[in-house]
Amino acid sequence: MKSLWSDAEAARHPGALGLRVYTSRLLGRDSSLVLHGGGNTSVKITEKDIFGRDEEILYVKGSGWDLETIKAEGFSPCRMSHLLRLAKLETLTDLQMARELKSNMTNAGAPMPSVEAILHAILPAAYVDHTHADALISVMNTRDGEKRIGEIYGDRVVVIPYVMPGFKLARLCAELYPRLAGPNTVGMVLMNHGLFTLGEDARTAYERMIELVTLAEDYLSARKAWQVTNPAPAPGATFQNPDGVAIATLRRDLSAAIGAPAILSIDSSERSLGFARRPDLGVISQQGPATPDHVIRTKRLPLIGRDLAGFKEAYEAYFKAQCRNPATTMLDTAPRVILDPGFGLATVGRTAKDASIARDIYRHTMDIIARATALGGWVALPAPDLYDVEYWDLEQAKLRQVGEPPPFTGEVALVTGAASGIGKACVDSLLKRGAAVVGLDINPAVADLHRRPDFLGIGCDLCSEASISAALQGAVRAFGGIDMLVLNAGIFPKGCDIAGMDSDLWRKVMSVNLDANFFLMRACHPFLRLASKGGRVVVIGSKNVPAPGPGAAAYSASKAAVNQLARVAALEWGKDGIRINSLHPNMVFDTALWTTEILEARARHYNLTVEQYKTNNVLRVEVTSRDVAELAAAMCGPLFAKTTASQVPVDGGNDRVI
Repeated sequence: MKSLWSDAEAARHPGALGLRVYTSRLLGRDSSLVLHGGGNTSVKITEKDIFGRDEEILYVKGSGWDLETIKAEGFSPCRMSHLLRLAKLETLTDLQMARELKSNMTNAGAPMPSVEAILHAILPAAYVDHTHADALISVMNTRDGEKRIGEIYGDRVVVIPYVMPGFKLARLCAELYPRLAGPNTVGMVLMNHGLFTLGEDARTAYERMIELVTLAEDYLSARKAWQVTNPAPAPGATFQNPDGVAIATLRRDLSAAIGAPAILSIDSSERSLGFARRPDLGVISQQGPATPDHVIRTKRLPLIGRDLAGFKEAYEAYFKAQCRNPATTMLDTAPRVILDPGFGLATVGRTAKDASIARDIYRHTMDIIARATALGGWVALPAPDLYDVEYWDLEQAKLRQVGEPPPFTGEVALVTGAASGIGKACVDSLLKRGAAVVGLDINPAVADLHRRPDFLGIGCDLCSEASISAALQGAVRAFGGIDMLVLNAGIFPKGCDIAGMDSDLWRKVMSVNLDANFFLMRACHPFLRLASKGGRVVVIGSKNVPAPGPGAAAYSASKAAVNQLARVAALEWGKDGIRINSLHPNMVFDTALWTTEILEARARHYNLTVEQYKTNNVLRVEVTSRDVAELAAAMCGPLFAKTTASQVPVDGGNDRVI
């Protein structure tokens, strides 16, 4: 592990809090130190209160912030004097602690302080860094883990036995740290949890973290437990890689267990397949997570294989055995991590982000377990300790902070022609409503349309059945299925009379505007029928369907044919709970079809200004891509739940259509 400190970069973060932000981000850049909101940092600063008196303030990472992207406003300013008094109490409930932390901040608008605020306060250093370093966890979560920690660090760290995070841990550290710390102490190890380093300046605390983690890496390397290869599968073992429909079926069943639509993401990398095919998987994977705070993202154990009923039974038995409060409501019984020798690793979440977080966590967990196993045997915390964290109200509160989820949370939409115009607007409208979206386009730039876990852009030639099949397999492995299909891709050729039309042009328009949509509808049907809320299809048609114009025979005929195809599909697929509706926009000018030159030429043809031409409809309004997209998204929602085979104009009112 290398220090990322840069004097030039540090100079751009002046002041004690600025440097706290800087080194926090350095820690957050390295996923082997912290993941997705994990870890914690603080700094103690003397400030003037409103009366001009000096007051020591602890700026500690606020709940909900991530170290990689944290800003100054992500730190909660707490009065040190009050925190130190709290640390001397014999008991303090979680609710009392939360109230005391919140009510003793100097900025009421700051985020809720970390539950480790009291612990940071009692440590005798200006800067305190806390990580869940993979290397350290690999060492400590083994047989004789505490002994090994001593071999690595000697008297440079104080070792604290595992206690659940919160007040009890802070109270224990307040008792043990002063007694065990010596002149060489630069940090503290919390068994089964993580590493703290201390420093009077930001660089010292940060580089001590890098140094101590490097010592753990070296310890593992010296014992051939750092670069670990998964053992070969059992002789004669065979593995069946499930197809897309099998994955979508599994997602449907998982959604039923959760009680709401969910995302299922497949990782069939060499690393994941190697771990899932280990002969000892049934032992090493069934002990617990790398650190207890991961349990709220991954549950205590992963599912091996696809026996959801068996997992449900085991989870109910775990809850019954550990629950000591009859008022506690059991969480859903669906796994969040699945290990299967056929597909490797799968992760589950109500959103694509949740599934990606679980995936990132378990990728690191696989390495930690493999290293600990090679070092002498992986040992996780027992079930009672993990249950306490999984059902700890303060941890559950982090997941409840998001409020009511958007309407398409957990659902997957596929949009064609997604790189620009109406297709791009449909992507945005569906993302806004909480869907995970797959965008297809012949333009490979669609892959870079969004950089976020709930979007996948795939370059795809919709006229190629093989290309469509490959794209759908990618979509299903990314998100688990397809619930909504928006058929938008199409071409509008230059105007041409029937008598002068080239046969190749006719066939090209029909291929893109009709055949491709037929191929895609047929290929998506097995997935749409598995949608937990029923499949939905929206066809982006055209005003030319009800009111064709001269010079657009190929375009008008192809769009009318797709519209008829949708009507037949509505009749055939209704029994599968799939509804299909069409939109007929007219003159949507913010698309690639309408260049400035074409727009000006068409306006001159009608003896209108450009603005008059753009609003040349009954309502005198301009129709935009967003207008079409918003109605397309609404058609996938509950307002249209009992509507199928409808045709709705989006044209501001066209006298020929009317």
